[in-house]
Amino acid sequence: MIRLAMCIAIEHDPWLVALAVAICGVGAFAIVQMFERARDAERAQGIAWAFLVAVAASATIWCTHFVAMLAFEAKAPVTLDPVLTIASLMVAIVGSFIGFAVAAWGRDDIFGAIGGALFGGAIAAMHFTGMTAYRVDGIVAWDQNYIAAAVISGMVFAAAALTVLRTQRAMRHRVLLATTLIVLAIASLHFLAMTAMRITPMALDQTPLRPSEFNALALATVLVGGIVIAAGVFAAMLDRQTRSEAMRELTHMAMNDALTGLPNRTAFRAELARQIGAAIVNGERVGLCAIDLDRFKEINDVHGHKAGDEVLARIAQRMRDALGHNEFVARLGGDEFVALTRFTDRAQLTAFAARLDAELKAPLILADFEARLGASIGIAVFPDDAATAEVLANNADLAMYRAKADAAPVPCHYDSQLDEAIRDQRELAADLRRAIDRDELDVHYQVQTSVTSGAVTGYEALLRWTHPQRGAIPPAVFIPIAESNGFILALGEWVLRRACADAAAWPHQSKVAVNVSPLQLAHADLPRLFHQVLIDTGLPPRRLEIELTETAIIADRDRALHVLRQIKALGIGVALDDFGTGYSSLETLRAFPFDKIKLDRFFAAELEGNIQSTAILRAVLALGKSLSIPILAEGIETREQLEVLRREGCDEAQGFLIGRPGRGVALADAGGGLGAQAA
Repeated sequence: MIRLAMCIAIEHDPWLVALAVAICGVGAFAIVQMFERARDAERAQGIAWAFLVAVAASATIWCTHFVAMLAFEAKAPVTLDPVLTIASLMVAIVGSFIGFAVAAWGRDDIFGAIGGALFGGAIAAMHFTGMTAYRVDGIVAWDQNYIAAAVISGMVFAAAALTVLRTQRAMRHRVLLATTLIVLAIASLHFLAMTAMRITPMALDQTPLRPSEFNALALATVLVGGIVIAAGVFAAMLDRQTRSEAMRELTHMAMNDALTGLPNRTAFRAELARQIGAAIVNGERVGLCAIDLDRFKEINDVHGHKAGDEVLARIAQRMRDALGHNEFVARLGGDEFVALTRFTDRAQLTAFAARLDAELKAPLILADFEARLGASIGIAVFPDDAATAEVLANNADLAMYRAKADAAPVPCHYDSQLDEAIRDQRELAADLRRAIDRDELDVHYQVQTSVTSGAVTGYEALLRWTHPQRGAIPPAVFIPIAESNGFILALGEWVLRRACADAAAWPHQSKVAVNVSPLQLAHADLPRLFHQVLIDTGLPPRRLEIELTETAIIADRDRALHVLRQIKALGIGVALDDFGTGYSSLETLRAFPFDKIKLDRFFAAELEGNIQSTAILRAVLALGKSLSIPILAEGIETREQLEVLRREGCDEAQGFLIGRPGRGVALADAGGGLGAQAA
């Protein structure tokens, strides 16, 4: 160590040594910056960055070496071989590229050390190639121990530097540490190698390179190396800035809604957590408003989605402009928004909700029309209504659903008792959705028979759902839930496919009747669905019959009748269900040739001893005969009721007396015997 210190202090110009170390430090920083780009880039870009790293590294090594060589006072005439000088630079470029490529693209962190050792080897190769270009008029002797120490120190420090840069573990001051290690690798190797060299001058005359020429060469070397290193630094800085801008843009896109510019669901969750944390610290409350726009679907349907988008953007801007300190608004999707505020006095929350409500109800003047929307707003408060962010958001939603269901003119605050039924329905809806997806529903079949002969005429498919915790759920409960939550079409298709598949497997040719809801009938693709299901299951169209109420037709009569004509054209029968209740318009019977009329069970219950009910039955039967439409009476539970139907000339009957609903397999085995026994 003393010999090394004496070599640096006595045999070198201190100013040029300082310059060499400075060049080495700047170059090492550039190497670190560019290596991180090579490590993280895709392979094609990584190769380009690895080459730039190699160029910057070789320029750093080369400039440091030759400036330090010029600082060395040889005490003898010195010349430089230009070919070997350039060759030393090429050696540094090739060796550095190999080392950095191995470190950047190796599978494990150990490749960082391997690549670093190769980089250290490149430093050594460059140094000793450069030394062969250093021609001195004297006898040069080498100390092998110092040479070994030089090579080992260079490889160890370089391996440590690239290991620091290669590792995926979090590390403080990574850039500073790696830069320092690279400087130590280059400088320690150079000065230990110079310490290993001993020169015995052969002549004491003036050296071919005078001090002024040495200084000029040093300056030229510094300028060339500095330009290369600076180019690398600026390339890395430009790439970093470009990446930072791209990252900011990606972050904005990830956290903000593209249409309105408002924060999105992800940003809302983060802000809600932050607001709750601040409220806990400051002893405040957090009010969460769940907002669902009213009549927005009408704007989309009448004026188009472009107009709907403009309305959403204008509404968002209004709410944004209405915000104050510690207030926040976000768009969750569609026409759903949320707003947050921190408060100490409940009046502040009321004023906040009223301010938003006023902005939402104010008319919007657009280019072609004036929009008046309004909104259903539900409010929940932390910690009064919920102890966590998730429960708070859920309770605000429940209050909003209640506001929408009640058409409330003002925001609704969460009420655990009032909103429990809504929560229960939402949970039941989620369970029903899962039951459909997992094929956990069942279809039972109730027999329909001829009143006169007792022969089986068909079976009605009745959907059944047994909840794993709640037990049997009546169709009157879960069918409206499916309609209100938007999966009645999926439920209807499931029942249709199951009923057709079961009927196709029956050993007899009885019909199967499937109920169709108003929402299904409103779907334009319903005839195509029926056609596809019949093809998939192999059931002949004549064996399928659909049942629907007049309520399903009356909403959009012309469109509904058009869909029914398409279905009937496939060969599928169409029955009018629950006749005698609701509208029961004779105009509907005139407009469409139904294959069957099903008399509501209410009349069957009144048949015994009720003259009016019998008269109505007689009138309906006469109407059916005049229109050549068979009449089926539902809800037959006693032999007296069946006897009245037989006496009045009713065509078919269905009810507990005839047969209770059962699983398809049992009915298929029973064939026509059930009807005959009941008769």
